[in-house]
Amino acid sequence: MPTPIKKVLISDTLSPAAIAIFRERGIQADLRPELGKDKEALAAAIGDYDGLAVRSTTRVTAALLERAGRLAVIGRAGIGVDTIDVPAATARGVIVMNTPHGNAVTTAEHAIALMLSLARQIPQADASTQAGRWEKNRFLGIELTAKTLGVVGCGNIGAIVADRGIGLRMRVIAYDPFLTPERAVALGVEKVELDELLRRADVITLHVPLTDKTRNILSAEALARVKPGVRIVNCARGGLVDEVALRAALESGHVAGAAFDVFTEEPAKENVLFGHPNMVCTPHLGASTTEAQENVALQVAEQMSDYLLHGAIRNAVNFPSISAEEAPRLRPYVTLAEQLGSFLGQLTEAPIRGIRLVYEGEAAELNTKALTAAAVTGALRPFLEGVNMVSAIEVARSRGIQVETATRTAVEGPYASRLHVTVEAEDMPRDAAGTVFGDGRPRFVEIRGIALEAAVAPHMLYIRNADQPGFIGRFGTLMGEAGVNVATFHLGRDRPGGDAICFAAIDEAVSPDLLHAIEAIPQVKRARAVRF
Repeated sequence: MPTPIKKVLISDTLSPAAIAIFRERGIQADLRPELGKDKEALAAAIGDYDGLAVRSTTRVTAALLERAGRLAVIGRAGIGVDTIDVPAATARGVIVMNTPHGNAVTTAEHAIALMLSLARQIPQADASTQAGRWEKNRFLGIELTAKTLGVVGCGNIGAIVADRGIGLRMRVIAYDPFLTPERAVALGVEKVELDELLRRADVITLHVPLTDKTRNILSAEALARVKPGVRIVNCARGGLVDEVALRAALESGHVAGAAFDVFTEEPAKENVLFGHPNMVCTPHLGASTTEAQENVALQVAEQMSDYLLHGAIRNAVNFPSISAEEAPRLRPYVTLAEQLGSFLGQLTEAPIRGIRLVYEGEAAELNTKALTAAAVTGALRPFLEGVNMVSAIEVARSRGIQVETATRTAVEGPYASRLHVTVEAEDMPRDAAGTVFGDGRPRFVEIRGIALEAAVAPHMLYIRNADQPGFIGRFGTLMGEAGVNVATFHLGRDRPGGDAICFAAIDEAVSPDLLHAIEAIPQVKRARAVRF
């Protein structure tokens, strides 16, 4: 009996070359871009397809996925998957793929274009000249040669911007917690801390994802510390800069100019930055070139074809390479590994040198490659956009982060299996261990060498404290006064009167003020809010 032909629905405009790839490989590709704007028509059609290729117009919701009985893979031609309900897709066993590297050069070039526009006031001069005013003396620019370019985030795109900056004969400094000294030398940049970059840079360009740690990385306080006369470029994500504070800095002249391709709210029909004479704005054009659109289209067609025909998974954002036979047993360990990595990654602020994993007992007999990828994903995700269990190991390797694993048949402690993760950072190592109990739920069983037993929740508080009377009462009082409910409360200590830890599950995120109040408890050494 012949194998049924695989069918892919393309519900947004996609390059004809991508469609040709599907068809050359024997996959029926139906181009129907009108469906991306018609959710009812899309829902009526989706049940006949094995794959769905989308761009930014199509919204893949849980309701749509319920109608997609055959769907095996969703391919996003681009990096952002915010229009796709990834948890719902995962729950239905649908792989979600993106193309994280297809528009890197294009976005980097747009940042350079905005930087040059700022330096020579090109948009303003163009508008003035075309209005019939010959204001040659009004538009006094600056040379970029010998100026200092500060790159915040020196990953894929940031590294290209750094290279282009060097080509313009600029001095390039970079802040990136994951940038190793060796990688910095290879790129030809000087690695610095953020405060030094703010103090020294003549131009600051942002190339980091929007996370809890990077949101408002250029806050009002940070903008007050920048070099007077600095110019700021943001082609990364809206929300990295406090827009109100930036407007005030532009008004005062402390910031000479800014050029943004992204904004806190998009589409940006109105914005506090609009109208300032030293502001250049574009409508999220970072990936808008013919070449970039072609690249991401070709990549998504190749990736989807490889998965539908051969089961190969590349750039999946929601699942590692796991066979159908081992998936039920492995899945809770994947969750545990990612939780351990995420916990340690959220505690780590200094650059990461290495990640070490030790599998003990039954865990040593599993697919440790998938578990290692899950742990590394968790450790890197607080800082890096787009990292997933397929790409995590390569991302770590490209940044000089050593990933080491070991297996042991014996288990330290009263458990049948145990996974121990250590994140080696420049300041200090951080470690935690966990296991999976008979109910299939992962649990933390050790943090910093201190034994405890805790199942994690979406919101957790991790507190290091001295083992002295009074801490629990003060902590409970603060949480009660703030109206934050404590669901579970896990304690551990290394010895009576020694170092202790508290790992508490709470019903909602805590405010910075509450976190500061907890840290002010006399017994507390450190308190951190952790999300899973």
